[in-house]
Amino acid sequence: MSGSRVTVTGASGLIGRALVSSLRARGCELTILSRDPDRARASLGLDRGGSPELARWEPAGGPAPAQALSGRDAVLHLAGAPVAQRWSAKAKRAIRDSRVLGTANLIEGLREAEPRPSTLVSSSAIGYYGAHGEEPLDEDSPAGEGFLAQVCADWEAEAARASVLGMRVVQVRTGVVLDAGGGALGKMLPPFRLGLGGPVAGGGQYISWIHTDDVVGVMLAALDSESWSGPVNATAPQPVSNREFSLTLGRLLRRPARAPVPAFAMRLLFGEMSGIITSGARVVPAKPLVLGYEFLHPTLEEALRSALARA
Repeated sequence: MSGSRVTVTGASGLIGRALVSSLRARGCELTILSRDPDRARASLGLDRGGSPELARWEPAGGPAPAQALSGRDAVLHLAGAPVAQRWSAKAKRAIRDSRVLGTANLIEGLREAEPRPSTLVSSSAIGYYGAHGEEPLDEDSPAGEGFLAQVCADWEAEAARASVLGMRVVQVRTGVVLDAGGGALGKMLPPFRLGLGGPVAGGGQYISWIHTDDVVGVMLAALDSESWSGPVNATAPQPVSNREFSLTLGRLLRRPARAPVPAFAMRLLFGEMSGIITSGARVVPAKPLVLGYEFLHPTLEEALRSALARA
């Protein structure tokens, strides 16, 4: 969709920044919805008063502004409060409201938009599946149990309501993103560089990872092709165990990575949220592969090497 008009939410996040950069390189005309447009402009390194256009929107506060959606070809919806934090009652409410209520409010804005965008690509997460051990999970696997799985299921259900408005809807279930500038890898690097990294909770649980380039690639493919619809797993073709991930990262950093991190230590640090670290899920990108998406970074070692080279 080179040269198309696209509205983006969550543009100042880890994936959002990379996605905005790729869309601008394509020559897309962008509108960015943000709770704090000045902060978003600074985060994205944009000139004041120039392109892209920025508009204020608090996702949990009310409907998205229809004027920032009208006449656009597509909407890329990434907004959501960080999941990687201790899940206090307040944090849970922010995580849920920013995604479920925020997406409902986006749909209300789209309802009023004229002409309405034809496509909604909405972020989701592999937390949808919950914990499943070694069982391979594709897009047809059911939702799991627990707080995050329920949030993801409700989040996707709200996004699906855009189909009633005549829009094509794609829900991108993103895995553990490999980017040295933030996310899970960014948090892992300091202890690993000190030689204090190692397998967590025995290391047998799966990590369904993906390089930032491929998250962006999957979202752009979903934006471009009418054949993409419904839930899509944005994970690399070869999920690995936590142990294999730790040893590979340690080898690339030339540091020992055998210091075990017990599950109780994760619970002390993160409380209930630690469950997504200590359990994991073996998620496979069945739909992207069937639809012909070619991963830029299909193997863990090369993907980590690429991510670390950009640190």
